[in-house]
Amino acid sequence: MKIIISEFMDDDAVNLLRARFGAAQVVYDASLVDKPAELLRAVADCDAFIVRNRTQVRGELLAACTKARVIGRLGVGLDNIDVPACEARGMKVIPATGANALAVAEYVIAAAMMLRRSSYLSTAEVAGGKWPRNRLSSGRETAGATLGLIGFGSIGQLTATLARGVGMTVVAYDPALSDAHPAWMDTGAIRMELDELISSADVVSLHVPLVDATRNLFNAQKIASMKKGAVLINTARGGIVDDLALAGALKSGHLGGAAVDVFATEPLPANEVFASCPNLILTPHIAGVSFEANVRVSSMIADQVIRALG
Repeated sequence: MKIIISEFMDDDAVNLLRARFGAAQVVYDASLVDKPAELLRAVADCDAFIVRNRTQVRGELLAACTKARVIGRLGVGLDNIDVPACEARGMKVIPATGANALAVAEYVIAAAMMLRRSSYLSTAEVAGGKWPRNRLSSGRETAGATLGLIGFGSIGQLTATLARGVGMTVVAYDPALSDAHPAWMDTGAIRMELDELISSADVVSLHVPLVDATRNLFNAQKIASMKKGAVLINTARGGIVDDLALAGALKSGHLGGAAVDVFATEPLPANEVFASCPNLILTPHIAGVSFEANVRVSSMIADQVIRALG
């Protein structure tokens, strides 16, 4: 059995695979994702292929996986994997469902607190001898604010539980969940339609996949319908939010802040879109990647790949 791992994975999980299948049979190179020709050659005779979000398992790369029986995804989003094409070829696609939910939920709550308070991005000013105390003394507390969750799967539900723990009211939109679904009672979240949620929430957090229905969902019109001073957090996928419209709303003062962890093109190319945007946090797709989450995700996928290969 040969296993190719093209992006970073916890060492203990890699060693678990090596103990089961032999060190020579487990090729772990986190830089393979950036070596397309080498990656094409590597997967040609593999039985399992383990990736994160940057490796695009489709087209030429998928066609090169002539022997692969398993695609392990070190995360939950599957937009970088052509799942129907994999299944048509008899490949089992295994995401690490739930393993990084806590990391994402904590990121959302931390970002909401930072952005509403508007006082944690002043290090350079204070270190440089400035004292912006008056300007930063009108930040808002988290308790009592309304968090709106768009998408109410496992990550959204865990985020709701954490938010309620710090005193937030939680509203959520998810057309896949009926009024009778136990998640509403279990989390204390209030079911709300999309437009009502967008216009009433103090913090809006996105937890939906990138599909035709969500592409450019937060365009200029949707952003303009948010409450003045509201905060937008995107840990879902790039392409759901119109970056130009978001930047414009931050610069105009309509939005009070934003945290963006995901981008249509990753790594994000150098550009001027977000230059000079106030109260903006940009992170490199790491909301779900904490030390602990990486251990859980990696361990889960290693176990599942071992089971799938027998």
